Amino acid sequence: MTADDRLLFVALGGVGEIGINCYLYGLAGQWLMVDLGIGFADERLPGAELLLPDLRWIEGQRERLAGLVLTHVHEDHFGAVPYLWERLRCPVWCTRFAATVLARKCEDLRVEPPRPLHIVEPGERFRIGPFDCRLFHVAHSIPEANALGIETPFGRLLHTGDWKLDPLPLIGERTDAAGIEAFGHDSILALVADSTNAMVPGTAGSEGELRDSLEQLIARQPFRVAFTTFSSNIARIESAVRAAKACGREIVVVGRSMHRMLEAAVESGYLRDLPRLRDESDGRQLARERSFYLVTGSQGEPRSALQRIASGQHPRVRLEAGDTVIFSAKIIPGNERTLFDLHNRLVAAGIEVVTEEDHFVHVSGHPCREDMEQMYRWTRPRIAVPVHGEMRHLHAHLRFARELRVPYPMLVTNGDLLQLAPGEPRVIDRVPTGRLVVETDVTLAEDDELFRTRRRIAQNGTLFVSLVMDPWGSLLERPRIVNVGAIDAARFARERERLIDAVEAAVETLEDEAVMEDGRVQEAARIGLRQALGLPRHKRPLVEVEIVRLSEKALAELESAEGSPTTR
Repeated sequence: MTADDRLLFVALGGVGEIGINCYLYGLAGQWLMVDLGIGFADERLPGAELLLPDLRWIEGQRERLAGLVLTHVHEDHFGAVPYLWERLRCPVWCTRFAATVLARKCEDLRVEPPRPLHIVEPGERFRIGPFDCRLFHVAHSIPEANALGIETPFGRLLHTGDWKLDPLPLIGERTDAAGIEAFGHDSILALVADSTNAMVPGTAGSEGELRDSLEQLIARQPFRVAFTTFSSNIARIESAVRAAKACGREIVVVGRSMHRMLEAAVESGYLRDLPRLRDESDGRQLARERSFYLVTGSQGEPRSALQRIASGQHPRVRLEAGDTVIFSAKIIPGNERTLFDLHNRLVAAGIEVVTEEDHFVHVSGHPCREDMEQMYRWTRPRIAVPVHGEMRHLHAHLRFARELRVPYPMLVTNGDLLQLAPGEPRVIDRVPTGRLVVETDVTLAEDDELFRTRRRIAQNGTLFVSLVMDPWGSLLERPRIVNVGAIDAARFARERERLIDAVEAAVETLEDEAVMEDGRVQEAARIGLRQALGLPRHKRPLVEVEIVRLSEKALAELESAEGSPTTR
């Protein structure tokens, strides 16, 4: 039996982590990709912000990639498309709202949008290579979120994407329970499902219940209110806007991604009859007690509007003691330190910070255990594949599937090639995976030397050594050493001369042949300096050695100018 005779699944991102969702289904020698998202970098990649899935495995066989389906346009599911589609050049299928947002994002990044791009409606059947597909609308925190149903000769698959059960979603329709139940009427082969809230009992809660709570909270605030949530959470934004208007406030939109998403929502027929939304340039004209800012930065993103406001660097918006910031979003795992630092800076400035721990300001866009149980009842899968979660979420989901007596709960990690059919499901191979890092206008591998060097500098500091040598390899002056975070300043001041002596001795004891080779001189200087420092073995500062070798002519001119001969 060959791989072409099997039904396969592999994740290139999104399993064992929150974000970077990228999944592939294999059938009849072709592949179907579902979602292509980004993640946020942490301190392990200093200076980096965005992470992308490494697609080298599927890129190497892109002629077999039949297409890409986007379940919805949250950044962790579609945000990598403008950066990576050029490497794939495959057709893309998505809803109208997703296409609108994607076009605006590509325009902002000045990249070519995907072609061809096919617009599909929930319930509509469409074929991608050997895959017979249809979308099922699901409630989520963004319009037009969908689960993807796939029919194959081996059975039906349901890829849930991000979803929840919400009796009053405010934006968009309720989850298509009837359609999903009908799709799974005879049970499905495999359910590939969201694990975000697998540890949370109960239900996710309704967006409709939240609106009254926000209005009560805003009404109590004496001065400016800044409200931050994901710019893609259109229902939450509408709730905040209407609550603020009911409290007699003027709404100011702050942040490019917030503007972009609002424009896309209006263009797609959402957010009708909203009150007037002002631009941030109008903010200073408003009375403090009537101001309401819709602000980007709910996750403390380094260049977000809220970070700039908190640091006093925003050119048009400021907050003062007595003002309030409402964080209407859950902290993405891994972002805790960044968010708490932002909260602390705001509080230190006398600004009130309100989170879901203080007030009812957020409901999840993901299913809790009662919601998940309902999905399992509708579909009765033979195989359960937990995705979209850290390892603790995946294990909780796996245990839950076992409790529901799913015959084959399968725990996989990124890169595991899972054979879904024929026969019993099993991991049959591993494929290469990894992360790419967006660095200015290029993408680099996460193990690139750039990030290794940054980590080393951040953890151990750097010492810069300058050597000036004559044409025959002798030092013309004492070495110079600059300390940047390698050892404390007081110790460096005390030991500077001893360290210079050590470098000088290491260079001057080299053989005549070695002293003429820069590489050997640099290595001798590094070893001499590190030995003199006597640091613990785990502490290895970066030592950069610069060598300036004067030519005989330059040396003669220098001696003439100084009026004193130099001898070897």
